[in-house]
Amino acid sequence: MARTDNDTWDLASSVGATATVVAMQRAVATRGPRPLIYDPYAEPLVSAVGVDAFTRCARGEIDTSGTAFDVQRMSDGIAARTKYFDDFFADAAAAGIRQVVILASGLDARAYRLRWPADTVVYELDQPQVIAFKTGVLADQGAVPAVEHRPIGIDLRDDWPSALRAAGFDPTRPTAWIAEGLLVYLPPEAQDRLLDNITALSAAGSRIAAENTGTITPEELQKMADQMSAAQQQWQDKGIDGFDAVGQIDVTELFYAGERTETAAFLADSGWDVRLHKNSELYARYGLGEPTDGLSPFGDITYLTAVLG
Repeated sequence: MARTDNDTWDLASSVGATATVVAMQRAVATRGPRPLIYDPYAEPLVSAVGVDAFTRCARGEIDTSGTAFDVQRMSDGIAARTKYFDDFFADAAAAGIRQVVILASGLDARAYRLRWPADTVVYELDQPQVIAFKTGVLADQGAVPAVEHRPIGIDLRDDWPSALRAAGFDPTRPTAWIAEGLLVYLPPEAQDRLLDNITALSAAGSRIAAENTGTITPEELQKMADQMSAAQQQWQDKGIDGFDAVGQIDVTELFYAGERTETAAFLADSGWDVRLHKNSELYARYGLGEPTDGLSPFGDITYLTAVLG
């Protein structure tokens, strides 16, 4: 189903299913012999979503090697991405920033699993049902946030800046923001509006980390859709079932094609000092070898960090 301005989803469909797949890959990465990241909450959260194949992959019970969607291989990319954003928060804390905002947090559990300075406040925003689901599952697991944690259930298409202020956010204090895996799901004008809101809410010295999202062409989306279809067929040929939730995701309708200003350029024009880091650079930094992300037709994915001058 094509995206619309007021569409909704759960964690087993559309945009929500991608959040579950990312958590599944974090669980796989955590189970590795020398894990780059450690997320003990990823597997319980994926299991609670209730998609059998995702649960079995998170537990290491399905062998997808040799397919176009090799979960173990793909998990290296998510591990590198997760480590990059984890390190961003550690650097922000070392610089004295004690106010954190995680946008479209999905099944991210950083408020629970990272080490935070004691006086830090972590705000996280996502759809109300996603926030309710995650906090409920983690409470049932006996998990307790490692920091003062203020989750906010709101659609980012609504007036989230007002909701953030109402929860105690102070725009006069420097803030560390992340928009991990978010911007590609926004229409170009919505991306610009989000970044404008972040800038308006940020005091000097604030930081942000995100992907450097640029123009996405219909041809790139079709290439990704073809790769997903090929992977689905390979799973079936290998006797792997239960991946219907993935097979039903049409990336040509999930993402927004069309001209957009690259994130880095937009932030630079708004007064941010931007630094770029390619995915291949992260693989080398973290000892992961060469990137082999066969599901990315967008080339060497670039991440950014920026500081507001």
